[in-house]
Amino acid sequence: MNDMTHHGFELKPTGALSVESVRWVKHWNDHLFSFAITRPASFRFRSGEFVMLGLPGENGRPLLRAYSIASPAYAEELEFLSIRVEDGPLTSRLCKIQPGDSLYLGRKPTGTLVMDALRPGSRLFLLSTGTGLAPFLSLVRDPDVYEYFGQVMLAHSVRKVADLACRTDLESQLAGDPLVQDQALLQFHYCPTVTREPFRTTGRLDALIDDGTLFRGLSGPARLDPETDRVMMCGSMAMIRDFSARLDALGFEEGSNAKPGDYVIERAFVD
Repeated sequence: MNDMTHHGFELKPTGALSVESVRWVKHWNDHLFSFAITRPASFRFRSGEFVMLGLPGENGRPLLRAYSIASPAYAEELEFLSIRVEDGPLTSRLCKIQPGDSLYLGRKPTGTLVMDALRPGSRLFLLSTGTGLAPFLSLVRDPDVYEYFGQVMLAHSVRKVADLACRTDLESQLAGDPLVQDQALLQFHYCPTVTREPFRTTGRLDALIDDGTLFRGLSGPARLDPETDRVMMCGSMAMIRDFSARLDALGFEEGSNAKPGDYVIERAFVD
């Protein structure tokens, strides 16, 4: 790809970074947005992985952050979900991108929120807060996930209703997705919850487990069982810390790419 400019800086590919073009941008509200960039022909990743993404910094050097890829592994473009952080060095600028702008893309995706890191099971629980939804948008649109698990439950906790990105598609059980719509209609379940505004489901994810809300519509016990259930978590550090302790106490074992287990978290986003 040719060298490209972004607001006065010339973006040049390096050994670790390619330069890609923004295809589209969608703002969900004043601080949450999705966007997609071109996908290099040589770029391979597993659904659920993350990659470095960025813009030139003040000194012209790449300013990079880790972003989960929200599109499935087969997609022709790479989709991302981001929040604008006030005075955030990258996100305060990233939220202003337009189609045709250029971004840096790392050449080596990685991560633990992948099927390879989990043992076989019958139910998969994807627990997310905020933009932690992103890797699960990738996974629920991947046909392989429905081959591995009979039931897939995506729970998304946010503060306000407007923060429920992709809610329409998820509520429709991915009805417009040509690759997974038939399987998702039978196997996919979506549980959005809002903590600071009225909504049909309110409360944090732990409360939804305790009162059984998370298990409505699912076959099997109204509790998490390490014999049959597998869990992925992405979002706030507090949520991941609390749920990891809860799962450990129930007899779940954390998995990794080297040793598959019963649950996984994305450690790249956890301090």
